[in-house]
Amino acid sequence: MTFETLKPQIETIVSNTTTTTDDKLLQICQLLDQNISYYNWVGFYFKNGDKNELKLGPYVGAPTDHTIIPFGKGICGQVAVSNENFVVPDVAAQDNYIACSITVKAEIVIPIFVNSENLGQIDIDSNTPDPFTEADERFLEFVCQKVATLL
Repeated sequence: MTFETLKPQIETIVSNTTTTTDDKLLQICQLLDQNISYYNWVGFYFKNGDKNELKLGPYVGAPTDHTIIPFGKGICGQVAVSNENFVVPDVAAQDNYIACSITVKAEIVIPIFVNSENLGQIDIDSNTPDPFTEADERFLEFVCQKVATLL
């Protein structure tokens, strides 16, 4: 399934008025996990109140101990500070990488902005080396724009 065919499904999930925000976020994770073969862990992290840390939200994939991530630590923590997309083709080459699983080879993190403030991010791990393209970035930016309407 292509990114273009997934976009209307994302919009349908976001516009559903009968489910909670967390349910919608989980459905987005499930949709991406089930339809993009190299997305092996899909989840959301959000700013934890007034603290300079991220808190794990809905996700699909192997359980993680990383439920709280300080700003600046790991790829997610760096995106919380930089406010920029971060594509990691090879996690082993990153000094500030937090290992979640020995099977993870690559990661992509895209921030979610509401009124120009970085409130969270989508985080995707892949067990495939260097799988993410500019098309992944643009698609995940679209997903984050839709998710921002829920926050």
